[in-house]
Amino acid sequence: MKKGFFVVLFSVLLSGLTAYGVVKASNKIEGALSSVTDGEKAQQGFNTVKTVNLAETDYPDFTYAAEAAVQAVVYVEVTVKMRQQYQQIDPFFRFFFGDEYGYGQPQSREQKGSGSGVIIRPDGYIVTNNHVVENATSIKVTLNDNHEYDATVIGTDPATDVAIIKVNAENLPTIPFGDSDQLRLGEWVLAIGSPLSYNLRSTITAGIVSAKGRSMPNSTGEFKIESFIQTDAAVNPGNSGGALVNKKGELVGINTAIISQTGSYSGYSFAVPVNIVRKVVEDLIDFGSVKRAVLGITMQPVDDKIAKEMKLSSTSGVIINEVSKGSAAEEAGLKKGDVLIAINGDRLTDGASVQEKVNNFRPGDIAEITYIRDGKQNTVPVTFHGTATVTGEVNVDGTTVFYGANLKAADAETLRAYGLRGGVSIVSVGSGKMAEAGARSGMIITYVNDEPVSKPEDVIAIAKKARRAVYIQCLDENGKSTFFGFGKE
Repeated sequence: MKKGFFVVLFSVLLSGLTAYGVVKASNKIEGALSSVTDGEKAQQGFNTVKTVNLAETDYPDFTYAAEAAVQAVVYVEVTVKMRQQYQQIDPFFRFFFGDEYGYGQPQSREQKGSGSGVIIRPDGYIVTNNHVVENATSIKVTLNDNHEYDATVIGTDPATDVAIIKVNAENLPTIPFGDSDQLRLGEWVLAIGSPLSYNLRSTITAGIVSAKGRSMPNSTGEFKIESFIQTDAAVNPGNSGGALVNKKGELVGINTAIISQTGSYSGYSFAVPVNIVRKVVEDLIDFGSVKRAVLGITMQPVDDKIAKEMKLSSTSGVIINEVSKGSAAEEAGLKKGDVLIAINGDRLTDGASVQEKVNNFRPGDIAEITYIRDGKQNTVPVTFHGTATVTGEVNVDGTTVFYGANLKAADAETLRAYGLRGGVSIVSVGSGKMAEAGARSGMIITYVNDEPVSKPEDVIAIAKKARRAVYIQCLDENGKSTFFGFGKE
Protein backbone atom coordinates (compact mmCIF):
# COMPACT_ATOMS: atom_id res chain seq x y z
CA MET A 1 0.00 0.00 0.00
CA LYS A 2 2.77 2.40 0.98
CA LYS A 3 4.73 1.39 -2.12
CA GLY A 4 1.82 2.32 -4.37
CA PHE A 5 1.41 5.68 -2.66
CA PHE A 6 5.05 6.58 -3.22
CA VAL A 7 4.82 5.60 -6.88
CA VAL A 8 1.87 7.95 -7.42
CA LEU A 9 3.58 10.77 -5.53
CA PHE A 10 6.76 10.31 -7.56
CA SER A 11 4.80 10.44 -10.83
CA VAL A 12 3.10 13.70 -9.86
CA LEU A 13 6.41 15.32 -8.89
CA LEU A 14 8.04 14.15 -12.12
CA SER A 15 5.20 15.54 -14.22
CA GLY A 16 5.41 18.92 -12.49
CA LEU A 17 9.17 19.13 -13.00
CA THR A 18 8.74 18.27 -16.70
CA ALA A 19 6.11 20.96 -17.24
CA TYR A 20 8.28 23.53 -15.48
CA GLY A 21 11.21 22.66 -17.71
CA VAL A 22 9.13 23.02 -20.91
CA VAL A 23 7.86 26.47 -19.87
CA LYS A 24 11.36 27.69 -19.05
CA ALA A 25 12.67 26.45 -22.37
CA SER A 26 9.85 28.18 -24.28
CA ASN A 27 10.54 31.47 -22.53
CA LYS A 28 14.20 31.26 -23.46
CA ILE A 29 13.35 30.61 -27.14
CA GLU A 30 10.82 33.44 -27.18
CA GLY A 31 13.34 35.79 -25.64
CA ALA A 32 15.93 34.79 -28.19
CA LEU A 33 13.49 35.34 -31.06
CA SER A 34 12.57 38.78 -29.78
CA SER A 35 16.17 39.89 -30.14
CA VAL A 36 16.37 38.70 -33.77
CA THR A 37 15.45 41.21 -36.51
CA ASP A 38 12.84 40.46 -39.17
CA GLY A 39 15.61 40.12 -41.73
CA GLU A 40 17.52 37.64 -39.57
CA LYS A 41 14.32 35.70 -38.94
CA ALA A 42 13.74 35.46 -42.67
CA GLN A 43 17.31 34.24 -43.21
CA GLN A 44 16.94 31.66 -40.42
CA GLY A 45 13.63 30.36 -41.83
CA PHE A 46 11.28 31.86 -39.27
CA ASN A 47 7.75 32.80 -40.39
CA THR A 48 6.77 36.36 -39.44
CA VAL A 49 3.26 37.85 -39.44
CA LYS A 50 2.70 41.60 -39.63
CA THR A 51 -0.61 43.05 -38.54
CA VAL A 52 -2.21 46.47 -39.04
CA ASN A 53 -4.55 47.73 -36.39
CA LEU A 54 -7.24 50.10 -37.69
CA ALA A 55 -9.61 52.05 -35.54
CA GLU A 56 -13.28 51.71 -36.41
CA THR A 57 -13.25 55.28 -37.76
CA ASP A 58 -10.59 54.31 -40.30
CA TYR A 59 -12.91 51.95 -42.20
CA PRO A 60 -15.01 53.51 -45.03
CA ASP A 61 -18.51 54.22 -43.76
CA PHE A 62 -21.07 54.78 -46.51
CA THR A 63 -24.19 54.76 -44.37
CA TYR A 64 -24.70 58.53 -44.23
CA ALA A 65 -24.01 59.07 -47.93
CA ALA A 66 -26.22 56.14 -48.95
CA GLU A 67 -29.19 56.97 -46.74
CA ALA A 68 -29.12 60.67 -47.67
CA ALA A 69 -28.54 60.35 -51.41
CA VAL A 70 -30.88 57.45 -52.14
CA GLN A 71 -33.92 59.60 -51.36
CA ALA A 72 -33.11 61.91 -54.29
CA VAL A 73 -32.51 59.20 -56.92
CA VAL A 74 -35.59 58.33 -58.98
CA TYR A 75 -36.74 55.60 -61.36
CA VAL A 76 -37.51 56.91 -64.86
CA GLU A 77 -39.82 54.98 -67.18
CA VAL A 78 -40.22 56.15 -70.77
CA THR A 79 -42.49 55.21 -73.64
CA VAL A 80 -41.00 55.45 -77.11
CA LYS A 81 -42.76 54.93 -80.43
CA MET A 82 -40.52 52.79 -82.59
CA ARG A 83 -40.87 53.18 -86.33
CA GLN A 84 -40.46 50.21 -88.62
CA GLN A 85 -39.17 50.06 -92.14
CA TYR A 86 -41.42 51.09 -95.01
CA GLN A 87 -42.63 48.26 -97.19
CA GLN A 88 -42.08 48.68 -100.93
CA ILE A 89 -45.14 48.35 -103.16
CA ASP A 90 -45.80 48.24 -106.91
CA PRO A 91 -43.02 50.08 -108.84
CA PHE A 92 -45.62 51.22 -111.41
CA PHE A 93 -47.40 53.08 -108.60
CA ARG A 94 -44.10 54.78 -107.75
CA PHE A 95 -43.64 55.71 -111.44
CA PHE A 96 -46.94 57.61 -111.60
CA PHE A 97 -47.05 59.06 -108.10
CA GLY A 98 -43.38 59.55 -107.17
CA ASP A 99 -40.86 58.06 -104.77
CA GLU A 100 -42.42 59.33 -101.57
CA TYR A 101 -45.65 57.48 -102.45
CA GLY A 102 -43.92 54.32 -103.61
CA TYR A 103 -43.85 52.80 -100.15
CA GLY A 104 -46.50 51.49 -97.82
CA GLN A 105 -47.32 53.35 -94.63
CA PRO A 106 -44.80 52.73 -91.84
CA GLN A 107 -45.91 50.76 -88.83
CA SER A 108 -45.16 52.05 -85.34
CA ARG A 109 -45.26 50.34 -82.00
CA GLU A 110 -44.71 51.47 -78.46
CA GLN A 111 -41.73 50.29 -76.49
CA LYS A 112 -40.95 50.78 -72.82
CA GLY A 113 -37.56 51.75 -71.49
CA SER A 114 -36.19 52.77 -68.15
CA GLY A 115 -33.34 54.57 -66.47
CA SER A 116 -32.59 56.67 -63.43
CA GLY A 117 -32.51 60.34 -62.51
CA VAL A 118 -31.30 62.65 -59.76
CA ILE A 119 -33.41 65.39 -58.16
CA ILE A 120 -31.29 68.54 -58.10
CA ARG A 121 -33.91 71.10 -57.07
CA PRO A 122 -36.78 70.73 -54.59
CA ASP A 123 -39.24 72.16 -57.14
CA GLY A 124 -38.99 69.07 -59.33
CA TYR A 125 -35.99 69.48 -61.65
CA ILE A 126 -34.32 66.14 -62.35
CA VAL A 127 -31.11 65.45 -64.25
CA THR A 128 -30.77 62.25 -66.28
CA ASN A 129 -29.13 61.05 -69.49
CA ASN A 130 -30.17 62.26 -72.92
CA HIS A 131 -30.24 58.67 -74.18
CA VAL A 132 -32.75 57.75 -71.46
CA VAL A 133 -35.41 60.25 -72.57
CA GLU A 134 -34.51 60.65 -76.25
CA ASN A 135 -37.61 60.39 -78.49
CA ALA A 136 -39.83 59.62 -75.48
CA THR A 137 -43.54 60.24 -75.98
CA SER A 138 -44.25 59.98 -72.24
CA ILE A 139 -42.12 59.91 -69.09
CA LYS A 140 -43.10 58.68 -65.65
CA VAL A 141 -40.95 59.23 -62.56
CA THR A 142 -41.16 57.12 -59.39
CA LEU A 143 -39.57 58.44 -56.22
CA ASN A 144 -37.93 56.30 -53.57
CA ASP A 145 -41.09 56.69 -51.42
CA ASN A 146 -43.18 55.24 -54.30
CA HIS A 147 -44.84 58.54 -55.29
CA GLU A 148 -45.31 58.71 -59.08
CA TYR A 149 -45.30 61.79 -61.32
CA ASP A 150 -45.57 62.51 -65.02
CA ALA A 151 -42.50 64.36 -66.28
CA THR A 152 -41.74 66.67 -69.19
CA VAL A 153 -38.44 67.29 -70.93
CA ILE A 154 -36.99 70.75 -70.26
CA GLY A 155 -33.90 70.38 -72.41
CA THR A 156 -31.31 67.92 -73.69
CA ASP A 157 -27.65 68.07 -74.66
CA PRO A 158 -26.56 65.10 -76.79
CA ALA A 159 -22.93 66.27 -76.74
CA THR A 160 -22.65 65.51 -73.02
CA ASP A 161 -25.54 63.00 -72.84
CA VAL A 162 -27.25 65.16 -70.20
CA ALA A 163 -30.96 65.97 -70.04
CA ILE A 164 -33.25 67.86 -67.67
CA ILE A 165 -36.81 66.72 -66.95
CA LYS A 166 -39.33 68.20 -64.53
CA VAL A 167 -42.22 67.00 -62.40
CA ASN A 168 -44.88 69.15 -60.75
CA ALA A 169 -43.94 68.74 -57.10
CA GLU A 170 -42.49 70.75 -54.24
CA ASN A 171 -40.17 70.12 -51.29
CA LEU A 172 -38.51 67.13 -52.92
CA PRO A 173 -35.26 65.70 -51.48
CA THR A 174 -32.11 66.72 -53.36
CA ILE A 175 -28.43 65.84 -53.62
CA PRO A 176 -25.97 68.73 -53.23
CA PHE A 177 -23.37 69.22 -55.96
CA GLY A 178 -19.79 68.29 -55.12
CA ASP A 179 -16.60 69.14 -57.01
CA SER A 180 -15.57 66.45 -59.50
CA ASP A 181 -12.22 68.17 -60.07
CA GLN A 182 -11.28 67.30 -56.49
CA LEU A 183 -11.88 63.56 -56.93
CA ARG A 184 -8.75 61.50 -56.38
CA LEU A 185 -7.78 58.15 -57.86
CA GLY A 186 -8.70 55.41 -55.41
CA GLU A 187 -11.35 57.52 -53.67
CA TRP A 188 -14.48 55.63 -52.64
CA VAL A 189 -17.71 56.45 -54.47
CA LEU A 190 -21.25 55.08 -54.54
CA ALA A 191 -23.39 54.43 -57.63
CA ILE A 192 -27.13 54.73 -57.00
CA GLY A 193 -29.81 53.86 -59.53
CA SER A 194 -32.33 51.33 -60.79
CA PRO A 195 -30.48 48.60 -62.67
CA LEU A 196 -32.36 46.30 -65.00
CA SER A 197 -35.89 46.73 -63.65
CA TYR A 198 -38.42 48.53 -61.46
CA ASN A 199 -37.96 45.88 -58.79
CA LEU A 200 -34.32 46.86 -58.30
CA ARG A 201 -34.98 50.53 -57.67
CA SER A 202 -32.66 52.43 -55.32
CA THR A 203 -29.82 49.94 -55.63
CA ILE A 204 -26.54 51.12 -54.11
CA THR A 205 -23.12 49.80 -55.14
CA ALA A 206 -19.66 50.92 -54.03
CA GLY A 207 -16.35 51.22 -55.82
CA ILE A 208 -13.35 53.45 -56.27
CA VAL A 209 -12.40 56.09 -58.82
CA SER A 210 -10.39 54.01 -61.30
CA ALA A 211 -9.47 56.83 -63.69
CA LYS A 212 -10.39 60.36 -64.68
CA GLY A 213 -10.64 62.08 -68.05
CA ARG A 214 -11.58 58.89 -69.87
CA SER A 215 -12.94 59.00 -73.42
CA MET A 216 -14.59 56.16 -75.31
CA PRO A 217 -14.74 55.34 -79.03
CA ASN A 218 -17.48 57.32 -80.77
CA SER A 219 -18.82 55.18 -83.61
CA THR A 220 -21.57 57.62 -84.60
CA GLY A 221 -19.24 60.37 -85.75
CA GLU A 222 -21.25 62.93 -83.78
CA PHE A 223 -19.53 65.59 -81.70
CA LYS A 224 -19.20 64.45 -78.09
CA ILE A 225 -17.70 65.98 -74.99
CA GLU A 226 -16.19 63.02 -73.20
CA SER A 227 -14.14 63.31 -70.04
CA PHE A 228 -15.65 60.52 -67.99
CA ILE A 229 -14.99 59.42 -64.43
CA GLN A 230 -14.24 55.70 -64.56
CA THR A 231 -15.16 53.59 -61.52
CA ASP A 232 -15.47 49.92 -60.64
CA ALA A 233 -18.82 50.44 -58.92
CA ALA A 234 -21.26 47.93 -60.43
CA VAL A 235 -23.50 49.67 -62.99
CA ASN A 236 -25.98 47.96 -65.32
CA PRO A 237 -28.58 49.06 -67.90
CA GLY A 238 -31.13 51.09 -65.96
CA ASN A 239 -28.44 52.82 -63.89
CA SER A 240 -28.07 55.40 -66.66
CA GLY A 241 -28.87 58.84 -65.30
CA GLY A 242 -28.31 57.75 -61.70
CA ALA A 243 -26.06 59.34 -59.11
CA LEU A 244 -22.37 58.90 -58.44
CA VAL A 245 -21.74 60.29 -54.96
CA ASN A 246 -18.74 60.63 -52.66
CA LYS A 247 -18.55 59.64 -48.98
CA LYS A 248 -20.02 63.00 -48.00
CA GLY A 249 -23.16 62.26 -50.01
CA GLU A 250 -22.32 64.91 -52.63
CA LEU A 251 -23.11 64.40 -56.31
CA VAL A 252 -19.85 64.04 -58.24
CA GLY A 253 -21.15 62.48 -61.46
CA ILE A 254 -24.08 61.13 -63.49
CA ASN A 255 -23.69 57.46 -64.42
CA THR A 256 -23.99 57.13 -68.17
CA ALA A 257 -22.22 54.14 -69.72
CA ILE A 258 -20.52 50.79 -69.31
CA ILE A 259 -18.07 48.89 -71.49
CA SER A 260 -19.20 45.30 -71.86
CA GLN A 261 -19.28 42.54 -74.43
CA THR A 262 -22.39 41.05 -72.86
CA GLY A 263 -24.47 44.17 -72.17
CA SER A 264 -24.08 43.69 -68.42
CA TYR A 265 -21.55 45.06 -65.97
CA SER A 266 -18.05 43.66 -66.46
CA GLY A 267 -15.96 45.85 -64.19
CA TYR A 268 -16.01 49.24 -65.90
CA SER A 269 -18.52 52.05 -65.53
CA PHE A 270 -18.41 55.71 -66.53
CA ALA A 271 -19.99 58.90 -65.25
CA VAL A 272 -20.23 62.46 -66.59
CA PRO A 273 -18.35 64.72 -64.11
CA VAL A 274 -20.70 66.91 -62.10
CA ASN A 275 -18.73 70.05 -62.97
CA ILE A 276 -19.77 69.52 -66.59
CA VAL A 277 -23.30 68.54 -65.58
CA ARG A 278 -23.77 71.66 -63.44
CA LYS A 279 -23.01 74.06 -66.28
CA VAL A 280 -25.14 72.14 -68.82
CA VAL A 281 -28.07 71.98 -66.40
CA GLU A 282 -27.94 75.71 -65.64
CA ASP A 283 -27.94 76.54 -69.36
CA LEU A 284 -30.81 74.18 -70.18
CA ILE A 285 -32.96 75.59 -67.38
CA ASP A 286 -32.10 79.26 -67.99
CA PHE A 287 -31.81 79.33 -71.80
CA GLY A 288 -33.30 76.11 -73.13
CA SER A 289 -30.02 75.21 -74.83
CA VAL A 290 -26.36 74.95 -73.90
CA LYS A 291 -24.23 78.06 -74.35
CA ARG A 292 -21.07 76.23 -75.28
CA ALA A 293 -17.69 77.95 -75.40
CA VAL A 294 -15.51 77.17 -78.41
CA LEU A 295 -11.73 77.55 -78.58
CA GLY A 296 -11.47 76.76 -82.29
CA ILE A 297 -8.65 74.24 -82.63
CA THR A 298 -8.03 70.64 -83.61
CA MET A 299 -5.48 68.81 -81.50
CA GLN A 300 -3.71 65.57 -80.71
CA PRO A 301 -1.97 64.19 -77.59
CA VAL A 302 1.76 64.69 -77.06
CA ASP A 303 3.57 61.36 -77.32
CA ASP A 304 7.22 60.46 -76.68
CA LYS A 305 8.19 61.15 -80.29
CA ILE A 306 6.67 64.64 -80.31
CA ALA A 307 8.09 65.41 -76.88
CA LYS A 308 11.58 64.41 -78.05
CA GLU A 309 11.37 66.36 -81.31
CA MET A 310 10.12 69.49 -79.52
CA LYS A 311 12.44 69.00 -76.54
CA LEU A 312 9.57 68.94 -74.08
CA SER A 313 10.13 67.89 -70.47
CA SER A 314 6.98 65.70 -70.41
CA THR A 315 4.21 64.29 -72.58
CA SER A 316 1.47 66.26 -70.79
CA GLY A 317 -0.65 68.57 -72.90
CA VAL A 318 -1.91 68.63 -76.49
CA ILE A 319 -0.35 69.89 -79.70
CA ILE A 320 -2.44 72.11 -81.98
CA ASN A 321 -2.94 70.63 -85.45
CA GLU A 322 -5.11 73.44 -86.84
CA VAL A 323 -6.47 76.82 -85.77
CA SER A 324 -9.84 77.82 -87.24
CA LYS A 325 -10.04 81.18 -88.97
CA GLY A 326 -11.69 83.86 -86.89
CA SER A 327 -11.71 81.61 -83.83
CA ALA A 328 -10.93 82.53 -80.24
CA ALA A 329 -7.61 80.70 -80.53
CA GLU A 330 -6.58 82.70 -83.62
CA GLU A 331 -7.54 85.98 -81.96
CA ALA A 332 -5.36 85.03 -78.96
CA GLY A 333 -2.38 84.38 -81.22
CA LEU A 334 -2.25 80.59 -80.91
CA LYS A 335 -0.72 78.77 -83.86
CA LYS A 336 -0.34 75.31 -85.35
CA GLY A 337 2.39 73.46 -83.46
CA ASP A 338 1.81 75.18 -80.12
CA VAL A 339 1.56 72.80 -77.17
CA LEU A 340 -1.24 73.67 -74.75
CA ILE A 341 -0.31 72.70 -71.18
CA ALA A 342 -2.76 74.56 -68.90
CA ILE A 343 -6.00 76.54 -68.73
CA ASN A 344 -6.28 78.92 -65.79
CA GLY A 345 -3.41 77.07 -64.16
CA ASP A 346 -5.09 73.65 -64.39
CA ARG A 347 -2.77 71.20 -66.11
CA LEU A 348 -3.89 69.57 -69.37
CA THR A 349 -3.10 65.94 -70.07
CA ASP A 350 -4.97 65.13 -73.28
CA GLY A 351 -7.85 66.20 -75.52
CA ALA A 352 -10.48 65.04 -73.03
CA SER A 353 -9.06 67.33 -70.36
CA VAL A 354 -9.13 70.27 -72.79
CA GLN A 355 -12.79 69.57 -73.59
CA GLU A 356 -13.64 69.31 -69.90
CA LYS A 357 -11.98 72.63 -69.03
CA VAL A 358 -13.37 74.56 -72.01
CA ASN A 359 -16.86 73.21 -71.39
CA ASN A 360 -16.87 74.92 -67.99
CA PHE A 361 -16.91 78.31 -69.73
CA ARG A 362 -19.57 80.25 -71.61
CA PRO A 363 -19.14 82.40 -74.73
CA GLY A 364 -17.50 85.68 -73.74
CA ASP A 365 -15.67 84.24 -70.73
CA ILE A 366 -11.93 84.89 -70.52
CA ALA A 367 -9.35 82.29 -69.54
CA GLU A 368 -5.56 82.19 -69.31
CA ILE A 369 -4.06 79.69 -71.77
CA THR A 370 -0.53 78.46 -71.09
CA TYR A 371 1.36 76.99 -74.04
CA ILE A 372 4.87 76.15 -75.24
CA ARG A 373 6.28 77.52 -78.50
CA ASP A 374 9.88 77.12 -79.62
CA GLY A 375 10.78 75.75 -76.22
CA LYS A 376 9.45 78.78 -74.35
CA GLN A 377 6.42 78.85 -72.07
CA ASN A 378 3.87 81.60 -72.69
CA THR A 379 0.51 82.61 -71.21
CA VAL A 380 -2.16 84.58 -73.08
CA PRO A 381 -5.78 85.54 -72.35
CA VAL A 382 -8.41 83.93 -74.56
CA THR A 383 -11.98 85.19 -74.96
CA PHE A 384 -14.10 82.19 -75.88
CA HIS A 385 -16.49 82.32 -78.80
CA GLY A 386 -19.87 80.60 -78.82
CA THR A 387 -21.54 78.12 -81.09
CA ALA A 388 -23.17 79.41 -84.24
CA THR A 389 -26.44 81.35 -83.89
CA VAL A 390 -26.87 83.00 -87.30
CA THR A 391 -28.69 81.17 -90.10
CA GLY A 392 -26.14 79.52 -92.38
CA GLU A 393 -23.36 79.26 -89.81
CA VAL A 394 -21.90 75.84 -89.07
CA ASN A 395 -21.59 74.56 -85.52
CA VAL A 396 -18.62 72.69 -84.09
CA ASP A 397 -20.64 69.45 -84.38
CA GLY A 398 -21.12 69.97 -88.13
CA THR A 399 -24.78 71.02 -87.95
CA THR A 400 -26.00 74.16 -89.71
CA VAL A 401 -28.11 76.86 -88.09
CA PHE A 402 -31.49 77.63 -89.66
CA TYR A 403 -33.74 80.11 -87.84
CA GLY A 404 -32.71 78.77 -84.43
CA ALA A 405 -32.75 75.07 -85.36
CA ASN A 406 -29.72 72.92 -86.15
CA LEU A 407 -29.86 70.86 -89.34
CA LYS A 408 -27.80 68.13 -90.93
CA ALA A 409 -28.19 65.89 -93.98
CA ALA A 410 -30.17 62.76 -93.09
CA ASP A 411 -27.92 59.70 -92.96
CA ALA A 412 -28.40 56.64 -95.15
CA GLU A 413 -30.02 54.57 -92.40
CA THR A 414 -32.63 57.24 -91.71
CA LEU A 415 -33.40 57.64 -95.39
CA ARG A 416 -33.91 53.88 -95.74
CA ALA A 417 -36.16 53.82 -92.68
CA TYR A 418 -38.37 56.56 -94.11
CA GLY A 419 -38.15 55.34 -97.70
CA LEU A 420 -36.60 58.59 -98.98
CA ARG A 421 -33.92 59.44 -101.50
CA GLY A 422 -32.97 62.63 -99.68
CA GLY A 423 -33.89 64.73 -96.70
CA VAL A 424 -32.57 66.98 -93.95
CA SER A 425 -32.73 66.04 -90.28
CA ILE A 426 -33.72 68.54 -87.61
CA VAL A 427 -31.13 67.72 -84.93
CA SER A 428 -32.35 70.26 -82.39
CA VAL A 429 -34.89 73.07 -82.42
CA GLY A 430 -33.60 75.61 -79.89
CA SER A 431 -35.43 78.93 -79.91
CA GLY A 432 -36.45 80.88 -82.99
CA LYS A 433 -38.91 80.84 -85.87
CA MET A 434 -38.55 77.12 -86.50
CA ALA A 435 -39.52 76.29 -82.92
CA GLU A 436 -42.37 78.80 -82.97
CA ALA A 437 -43.71 77.30 -86.21
CA GLY A 438 -43.90 73.81 -84.71
CA ALA A 439 -40.63 72.14 -85.73
CA ARG A 440 -39.46 69.28 -83.51
CA SER A 441 -36.14 67.50 -83.24
CA GLY A 442 -36.18 64.21 -85.17
CA MET A 443 -38.29 65.52 -88.05
CA ILE A 444 -37.01 65.03 -91.60
CA ILE A 445 -37.43 67.99 -93.97
CA THR A 446 -38.31 66.78 -97.46
CA TYR A 447 -39.50 69.94 -99.23
CA VAL A 448 -39.07 73.68 -98.74
CA ASN A 449 -41.47 75.86 -100.76
CA ASP A 450 -42.31 72.77 -102.85
CA GLU A 451 -38.66 72.13 -103.76
CA PRO A 452 -36.94 68.90 -102.64
CA VAL A 453 -33.97 69.19 -100.30
CA SER A 454 -31.16 66.78 -99.37
CA LYS A 455 -28.73 68.95 -97.39
CA PRO A 456 -28.90 72.05 -95.13
CA GLU A 457 -27.50 74.24 -97.89
CA ASP A 458 -30.56 73.41 -100.02
CA VAL A 459 -32.89 74.53 -97.24
CA ILE A 460 -31.03 77.80 -96.73
CA ALA A 461 -30.77 78.58 -100.45
CA ILE A 462 -34.49 78.04 -101.06
CA ALA A 463 -35.48 80.04 -97.98
CA LYS A 464 -33.13 82.85 -98.98
CA LYS A 465 -34.77 83.38 -102.36
CA ALA A 466 -38.30 83.24 -100.90
CA ARG A 467 -39.96 86.65 -100.89
CA ARG A 468 -42.25 86.53 -97.88
CA ALA A 469 -42.67 83.12 -96.29
CA VAL A 470 -41.01 79.74 -95.90
CA TYR A 471 -43.20 76.62 -96.12
CA ILE A 472 -41.70 73.34 -94.96
CA GLN A 473 -42.92 69.78 -95.53
CA CYS A 474 -41.60 67.17 -93.08
CA LEU A 475 -41.99 63.60 -91.96
CA ASP A 476 -42.41 63.31 -88.20
CA GLU A 477 -40.97 60.56 -85.99
CA ASN A 478 -43.88 58.30 -86.97
CA GLY A 479 -43.36 58.85 -90.68
CA LYS A 480 -46.44 61.01 -91.15
CA SER A 481 -46.27 64.03 -93.44
CA THR A 482 -46.70 67.39 -91.72
CA PHE A 483 -46.44 71.05 -92.76
CA PHE A 484 -45.55 74.32 -91.09
CA GLY A 485 -44.36 77.72 -92.17
CA PHE A 486 -43.26 81.16 -90.99
CA GLY A 487 -42.80 84.61 -92.37
CA LYS A 488 -39.33 85.88 -93.19
CA GLU A 489 -39.95 89.31 -91.71
